[in-house]
Amino acid sequence: MGRLKNLRAYIANELCSMEDIDKRDSALLHLNGVSLAATLLAEKRGLDSELAAMAGLLHDMAAYRSGSYDDHAHRGADYARDVLRAMCETTEDEIDQICSMIYHHDDKQVIDSPLDEVLKDADVIHHCFNDLSKPVKNKEKARFNALIEELGLTTEPLE
Repeated sequence: MGRLKNLRAYIANELCSMEDIDKRDSALLHLNGVSLAATLLAEKRGLDSELAAMAGLLHDMAAYRSGSYDDHAHRGADYARDVLRAMCETTEDEIDQICSMIYHHDDKQVIDSPLDEVLKDADVIHHCFNDLSKPVKNKEKARFNALIEELGLTTEPLE
C-alpha cells in the first residue's frame, strides 16, 4: 500500500471513534475534499501533490480529536508530526513541509510559502464549494476571488 493510502486509512480509523455520526461523516468529507483540492492545486502549480494531499488529510485532525478549533492549526501541526513520524513513511524534510502547511493553513490573509498557500486555497475551495448556500467568510473572500480567476471559473467574484 502507498503512503497516501496508508494515511487515508489511518485518518478514517482515527475518526471512527467519533460518536456523532454526522460529525464523523462531515470530518471525513472535509478532510478528503481538501486533500483532493490540494492535490489538484499542487499539480497545477507544479508543486508536490502527494505532500499537499497528506497535509489536506491531516490539517483539521487536532480540532476533530479535541472538539475545539482553538489554535487548531498549530496543534494540528504537532499532531501531524507525531503521526507522520510514527508511520515512518516520510522524511524529516517532508514532515517539516507538511507541518508548515498545516501550521499556516488558518492564516488566510497572510501569504506564506507556495506549498503553504496550496493548503490554504484547498481549504477555501472546500469551504466555499461544498455548500454553496453558505456565505463565504470575510477572511476567505480575497482568496476565493483569486481562485475563481486562477481556475477560470464563471462564478461571480465577491465584494
